[in-house]
Amino acid sequence: MLQLPHSSSLQALLPSVVMDLGRLFLDAGHELSLVGGPVRDLFLGRVSPDLDFTTDATPDQTLAVVAGWADATWEVGRAFGTIALRKGKDTIEVTTYRAESYDPDSRKPLVAFGTSLTDDLYRRDFTMNAMALRLPSLELVDPYNGAIDLEARIVRTPGPPSLSFSDDPLRMMRAARFASQLGITVADEVRTAMTDMAERISIISAERVRDELVKLINGADPRTGIDLLVDTGLAELVLPEVAALKLEVDEHHRHKDVYQHSLQVLEQAAGHETGPDGAVPGPDFVLRFAALMHDVGKPATRRFEPTGAVSFRHHDVVGSKLVKARMRALRFDNDSIKAVARLVELHMRFYGYGEAGWSDSAVRRYVTDAGELLPRLHRLTRSDVTTRNRKKAERLAFAYDDLEQRIEELMAKEELESVRPDLDGAVIMELLGIKPGPVVGRAYRYLLELRMDNGPMDRDTAERELFAWWSEQPESAPEPVRGVEAP
Repeated sequence: MLQLPHSSSLQALLPSVVMDLGRLFLDAGHELSLVGGPVRDLFLGRVSPDLDFTTDATPDQTLAVVAGWADATWEVGRAFGTIALRKGKDTIEVTTYRAESYDPDSRKPLVAFGTSLTDDLYRRDFTMNAMALRLPSLELVDPYNGAIDLEARIVRTPGPPSLSFSDDPLRMMRAARFASQLGITVADEVRTAMTDMAERISIISAERVRDELVKLINGADPRTGIDLLVDTGLAELVLPEVAALKLEVDEHHRHKDVYQHSLQVLEQAAGHETGPDGAVPGPDFVLRFAALMHDVGKPATRRFEPTGAVSFRHHDVVGSKLVKARMRALRFDNDSIKAVARLVELHMRFYGYGEAGWSDSAVRRYVTDAGELLPRLHRLTRSDVTTRNRKKAERLAFAYDDLEQRIEELMAKEELESVRPDLDGAVIMELLGIKPGPVVGRAYRYLLELRMDNGPMDRDTAERELFAWWSEQPESAPEPVRGVEAP
């Protein structure tokens, strides 16, 4: 059974600031407890980087207790009872006991300060996070059997799930996140409440939903977390494109289950990540989210062919647009949006390589179009193979091995990652005697196409190609002198 380490071991595990702060509050006549995630993590044999405390002291009293001891304090969360402080290298949050509830139509809690640690723990999200260590005695307070639920690897709420999720609907997302991070299940009553109250998630800000989603995707078992969001109906509100994959039913089984395929690709992409010093350090949200979303364009592009087959032409392009729109709605940063959308757009580029082979020009374009995303594209493309046909899987793996080898060989010869025309814009303007403008861009793109098709050219060859191109452009013809007809 999971147990806390002995008190002497606990003192050795915890930063010294924990016990010091406990004595400060005790000497001032107040209660102080380490609470939530840090206590849960001690049961799991690890020390949390976050230090969260709860107390019967009001924010003003907390500031008085730490005055002269803390190196700095912040009162940004004062309205919610939270005082943040720094002592040495440790950042700490101390929050007054709460007895809070949410207005059903509001995103913000209605905060009322409490006087009881047990009541405060009752308001917390899950039993495994409703445990506390009184300080400095290190007495465990676990009124809602959080240790038992943690041992059973199950998510329960201290009170009725409906009350917990009404207080903060984001807790429904958090339940799925814990399922992903800790590889655990949710209790039947929790799953039922998530299903019945899924619509409540709509009052939560996009930023908070996004942050929980990122933690879920980066968890040890993201497939389980996503499955829970879909099964409870939450995905229809936060990731409707993924929920639509579940609805993509083919009763005649003319194509594989797109939803289960997408979950398997996500699982395989997470498994293909390299270590912290590799090309794609894990967990990598961009790679994982692209894996989950790579086929979201299929429902909109499904067509039944006269032969009875099913096609999804251009689902990569359609999917890329859908990904951009969803990530913008969730307030992701532009770099992440561009990266995920680009991977979705490129994930089909490889197919056909094994049958027809590629010219050096096609390999150059593959590398150039992927840019810095190439290591992720390698892993996404390999993860996209979920066929049970062993020979087909081996054939695709062999073809991609061959492609990667050709990329390495061409890179060694040509520095493909930074492919540029053999003449830059300044040289183009000098040789043609033109000023900055659209014509320079056209010339640059023409030379870049030549570079892609033929590889590097020496300076003389590049200049000849440029002048040959220029001779065919309307801008190269001298303007007739006014009043004189052109011959």
